[in-house]
Amino acid sequence: MQQSTRTRRQNLRDRARTTRAAARINRRGEASLATHGIAQGLRPAEARSMAGTLRKEAAALWIDGSEHRVHVRRQMRTTHRYTPAQVALIAVMYRPRKPAYKTAAARLALAA
Repeated sequence: MQQSTRTRRQNLRDRARTTRAAARINRRGEASLATHGIAQGLRPAEARSMAGTLRKEAAALWIDGSEHRVHVRRQMRTTHRYTPAQVALIAVMYRPRKPAYKTAAARLALAA
């Protein structure tokens, strides 16, 4: 497979992932912090990394998302989902260093 084809497929996958995440947030009204990051164009690994820091900021601001129980590897886990308004408030306090995280944080702050 040629490199240009690989690049095009990767771009298409990234766009589809971003669109699906944004549609899910619009449909449900809330999502995990990682899903909010994916909806702003981050890849899943980057979104999980950013979500960890956003979780710390949320705890400092006393922002608790709504609790939900989900199945993860044959176990039940408690997760937290946040509305776009809550994520925007958290993103204002978030001070990233990586350029990709800076653009995602700016988009998250404007998403509400």
